[in-house]
Amino acid sequence: MTIIILLLGLGVGVLVGLLGIGGGVVLVPAMVYLLRMDQHLAQGTSLFILLPPIGLGALREYWRQGQVDLRAGILCALGMLFGAYGGSLVALPIPSRHLQGLFGCFLVLSAVLLWRKAELKSKGRR
Repeated sequence: MTIIILLLGLGVGVLVGLLGIGGGVVLVPAMVYLLRMDQHLAQGTSLFILLPPIGLGALREYWRQGQVDLRAGILCALGMLFGAYGGSLVALPIPSRHLQGLFGCFLVLSAVLLWRKAELKSKGRR
């Protein structure tokens, strides 16, 4: 189990640096299915995991290349700080199976929107 957890962290770290995704998008489903965690436990563990290393290595490289908007980053981080607290107050009383459904709907919606945008861009180039 330790090896699976270490490999999960490594894989998510690569995706964070490569795609700029929030690690929780991969971590939460992986912890629910691979580690058999309850949805609440997976979400809480994901928050703990991501708190210290949330892309510091990748941020360093993006910063060196001049690809960081400091003002937007600070303002968004402040919003996330308060939003995450409020979201946790809403999520904790929700039954785990409903929370899994909400999480899945979010992922599907995100995928559809990204796919649609890519399709529109490719049609515009033809």
